[in-house]
Amino acid sequence: MTALFRPLTLPCGVVLKNRLVKSAMSDSLGDGRGNPCPVQARLYERWAEGGVAVSIIGEVQGDPSVAEKPGNLVLGPSSDEVNLRDLTRRGATNGAQLWAQLGHAGAMAHPPISRPRGPSALNISGLNCDAMTEAEITALPAAFARTAAMAKRLGFGGVQVHAAHGFLLSQFLSPLFNQRSDAWGGSLSHRMRLTLEVVEAVRAAVGTAFPVAIKLNATDQLEGGFEQAEALEVISALDATTVDLIDISGGTYFPGAASASDRVSSGPYFLEFAAKARPRTAKPLMLNGGVKTRAQAVAALDSGAVDVIGLARALVLDPVLPRHWQDNGADPAFPRFTSPPEGGVTAWYTMQMTALAEGTPGFDSDDLAAAIDAYDQRDAARTGLWREQFAR
Repeated sequence: MTALFRPLTLPCGVVLKNRLVKSAMSDSLGDGRGNPCPVQARLYERWAEGGVAVSIIGEVQGDPSVAEKPGNLVLGPSSDEVNLRDLTRRGATNGAQLWAQLGHAGAMAHPPISRPRGPSALNISGLNCDAMTEAEITALPAAFARTAAMAKRLGFGGVQVHAAHGFLLSQFLSPLFNQRSDAWGGSLSHRMRLTLEVVEAVRAAVGTAFPVAIKLNATDQLEGGFEQAEALEVISALDATTVDLIDISGGTYFPGAASASDRVSSGPYFLEFAAKARPRTAKPLMLNGGVKTRAQAVAALDSGAVDVIGLARALVLDPVLPRHWQDNGADPAFPRFTSPPEGGVTAWYTMQMTALAEGTPGFDSDDLAAAIDAYDQRDAARTGLWREQFAR
């Protein structure tokens, strides 16, 4: 177990107490006005008490007009700083750190509360968005930087730039979403330009001793999308930046696409890709997705391909899993779902996070329909609150 519980010093000098990180998930526990509910602080406190080195809370928006869901947090002029400071304090107990995932949903922005806009205009089944203007694009690095600076001021221990899963920066990287012919599209060097500029703007805003991570797709898992060969080139480019941790993930929430988190696999999803990425960078690499057992986590670290293990659904099932693994305890028991609808498994785990936060039993795995209904009803109720709060 030495590998899992060995400290890691990030390039910025901050030390992670072990190699286990609660990966970003959309917990949907905001109050519908961009602020945290008290139970959200309890959720991240539970994970901190359970022994993780870091919890990453996603998504945290700087611009409420491009939010992923009405349960997201928003850092801006109307933020409830008292509850946000309570969240960051409680999420950093037991030597843990709480990082904010800086998000911008772009073309994937939730239409009932947003104005979807991405690199290029799209009008396809389930996805309609306008193209961003050059002025809107050039303003983005400073916008991300302002959100990062506010996160630091409110007590977050670090930030993660979200460039995966089909959200805005991922859209710019993907030739499927990004069909521009100007300085922001076409060649990979043009498509990665915005991501690199955001990373450096965020670093300038938070200083040299504050963790700045990035979440990057190994592949979009879409025909004509962002592929592994290009992802490796982006990792080579990130090696020349001041980023502290590269979180490797994959897949997209493109309508109708299979979610990476719902795939059937006997092991980590992107470990082979990480092994290819390892020679490209000296930055710490984090493996995200498909790690379900202690043996898999240890083997991934022992392989030398990665430095950190990201856990998400495993920590929903067992919020004190790091302590259990340190004591040679059991692995979590993952539920099985028969023919779940698109987004259904995500909804079930989201409602399990609510149960963890509230200290209630939650839904059984055979209550998938009830979990989806509760998830949808909560989003619908918060949509009106969001529109009222952020009316333009």
